[in-house]
Amino acid sequence: MRPVELEAIRAGDVEVAFRRWERPRLKVGTRMRTAVGLIEVTSVDPVPVSSLTAADARRAGAASLAALRHGLERVHPDRPVYRIGLRYAGVDPRQALREAVPDAAEIDAIVGWLDRLDHASPTGPWTRATLLLIDELPATRAPDLAQRMGRDTPSFKLNVRKLKERGLTESLDIGYRLSARGAAVLDHEGHPRSDRGRSEPEPGIPLPHLGVAATRALTASGVVRLEQVAELSEGEVRALHGVGPYALRHLRTAMDAAGLAFRDDAGATPETSVRKPVR
Repeated sequence: MRPVELEAIRAGDVEVAFRRWERPRLKVGTRMRTAVGLIEVTSVDPVPVSSLTAADARRAGAASLAALRHGLERVHPDRPVYRIGLRYAGVDPRQALREAVPDAAEIDAIVGWLDRLDHASPTGPWTRATLLLIDELPATRAPDLAQRMGRDTPSFKLNVRKLKERGLTESLDIGYRLSARGAAVLDHEGHPRSDRGRSEPEPGIPLPHLGVAATRALTASGVVRLEQVAELSEGEVRALHGVGPYALRHLRTAMDAAGLAFRDDAGATPETSVRKPVR
């Protein structure tokens, strides 16, 4: 699902999705981990296209019944249509997990789990090397990290997902970063951790999840926290290539929650550009 759809589900504006499948791919009760938190499947029912109504379209977030039907005819029109009930089920439990520094017993359990993963790997130990690489090169594209590890990208990302399940890493719009939990494990084992590429965190409030293109555009201009966004006008931010309505909406929401706002936009135009990096 697209980020805008996930946000609509969290807000309660979207309650269903329609998909053409040969057979059901989800089960009732399944909880999917997404960028906005947990999304729970509440129903999975086959429905004939002819039975769809304007109310179905509204519940799915479609512009109209015609738009919903048109979308369903674009891909695999020969397959049956399923209506999937969806609801927001809360924050991802991995968020609290990765922020919690483990005690000695938890560290021992994590270390034992990492050892078992390394022992079972047909390509040799990888867990510590992956954690150390993410620590050294946060916010780096997965293909670039995979190349450094001598791995193909799909298998590298699969391994990182295993580490993320235990709260040892966190996914960013671009790449990953080591969590407090992951850092505690490396420190406990005495691994040398280079400071190169691992500077002290920027003071202030980090940017929310905005998507890869918007995050790349802002960070390329030296904007990595909300206080820096507040030094810019909305027109200046909008002018950055990759910053669209979705990113602007999330920036406004995050800034409102933090008591911040865009700099006075009087006289600014969409063609205004960020003149220099904000440090």
